[in-house]
Amino acid sequence: QVQVVESGGALVQPGGSLRLSCAASGSIFASYTMAWYRMAPGKQRDLVAIMSSLGATNYADSVKDRFTISRDNAKNMAYLQMNSLKPEDTAVYYCKARLKTLATRMIDEYWGQGTQVTVSS
Repeated sequence: QVQVVESGGALVQPGGSLRLSCAASGSIFASYTMAWYRMAPGKQRDLVAIMSSLGATNYADSVKDRFTISRDNAKNMAYLQMNSLKPEDTAVYYCKARLKTLATRMIDEYWGQGTQVTVSS
């Protein structure tokens, strides 16, 4: 089976930085896109950043020039470096991995449970 686990969420002051990690583990045959989403209280879950297996990236306008997504394909890991954090960045951050498993050899999407990021003074 496959597990996706996020870590690194915390309480941070405005203007601060935080690095989130996402680890995909289990019977993985291949990984494709890995992405970060976030869901603020009372709002829908929105895409923050996405990265293909070849390194192409895309960001939400609200985080461009502040957040950077990266990944380690060999370890099936993804990261989100968040700088110049603002109170409006407060949300639960989720990792989504598109993976092909050894068992099915089919591409499917796997979500983590989320990690809380709170930006407040």
